[in-house]
Amino acid sequence: MAEPSILLTCAGMRVDIVRAFGDALAAEGGGRVLVSDLDPLAPARFAADGEVALPAVDDPDYGPLLAEACAREGVVGVLPLTDLDPVLLAEARPLIDAAGARVFVPEPAVALGCQDKWECHLLLGARGLPSPPTWLPDEADADTLPYPVLLKPRLGFAARHIYAAADRAELEFFRAYSPAESVIQQRLGGEEFSIDCLGDLDGTPIGAIPRAMLQAKGGEQIKGETLDDTQLVQLGAAVVAALELVGPSTVQCFRDGDRILGVTDINTRFGGGFPLPLAAGGDYPRSIVRMALGRPVQPRLGAHRAGVMMTRHLDQTILVRGPEGVEPLRAVQ
Repeated sequence: MAEPSILLTCAGMRVDIVRAFGDALAAEGGGRVLVSDLDPLAPARFAADGEVALPAVDDPDYGPLLAEACAREGVVGVLPLTDLDPVLLAEARPLIDAAGARVFVPEPAVALGCQDKWECHLLLGARGLPSPPTWLPDEADADTLPYPVLLKPRLGFAARHIYAAADRAELEFFRAYSPAESVIQQRLGGEEFSIDCLGDLDGTPIGAIPRAMLQAKGGEQIKGETLDDTQLVQLGAAVVAALELVGPSTVQCFRDGDRILGVTDINTRFGGGFPLPLAAGGDYPRSIVRMALGRPVQPRLGAHRAGVMMTRHLDQTILVRGPEGVEPLRAVQ
C-alpha cells in the first residue's frame, strides 16, 4: 500500500504549514505532503514532497479532477490554505469521499456563510452567537447609523477594500469608491483577538487557542501572543460547535473588558498566525493526520501553553533553472 498523502490546495506561500504536515506524517508513521498551486514559483511547491496539477478554481472540473488526484495519489486528507476553494471542496465532498479522502471543511452552506460577511452575520445571529450590527448598504438608513462604521466587502480577504467612515459623507464616498459588493458594519471598540480552532469530522470542537493581535500588516498577524483565557476558549469552541466547523478555523472577535462585542470573521482554514498556536502545543496538523487515517483524537481545549510569542521575519527559497526545470539551488549544486 502506498504511503498516505495529505493534499494542501492553493498552497501559495504557506511553507510553514507544509513543513508542519511533514512532521505530523512522520510522527504517524510516514507519508507525503502534496500541494496544488497555479503559480509555478509558489514557495510551498518547493517545500512539499510533490504536487498535484489542478485547473483554476473557477474551472467546472476543479472538484472532479481533485477527486481523481486523491484516488491516484493515495490522498487521505484534503485542506485548503486560502479562501479561494473551501466552498468548492465542500461541494466536492461526495467525490472526494468516494476517492478515499476526507476533506476538512464544513458543509457548503456554512463554508459559504463564513466567507460572505452578510451571511456570516445571519449565521451567527441564528445560532445565538454575538455579531456586530451589520446592514446591507441599500437597506441601511445612513442618517441613523451608529458611526463610526466600516464598509467591508461581502467576499474579501487580506483586509482589502475595508474603509472606516466617520459620518454619512464619508460612507457615501467610500461606497462610490469601493469596487466590491459590501456590507456596513458597526466599528467595534475594545481589543481584537483571534482564536485558532480545530473541529473533528463531526464538527465537535477539539482545540481553541486564543492569541492577542500585537501587530498585523495587510490583515495578517506578524506579532502575537497566546493567552490563558477561558472566555475566549469557550467562544471559539461555541462557534465551532454551533456551525459544525470541520477542520481548522480562525475566529476573530472584539472584547471590551469581559464583554464579547462580536465575532467579526470566521476563516474555514488555518490562520495567518499558524506558527504561534503550533508552537504553543496545538499540534493541529498531527490531529488532522490522525483523523484522516481513522485514528482517535482527544479534545485538548485549553491545554495549550500561554505566553508564547511570535515575531515574524522575511525568509526565502533560492531557485535555479536546472536540468529538470526550476529547482531549489541546493538540489542542483
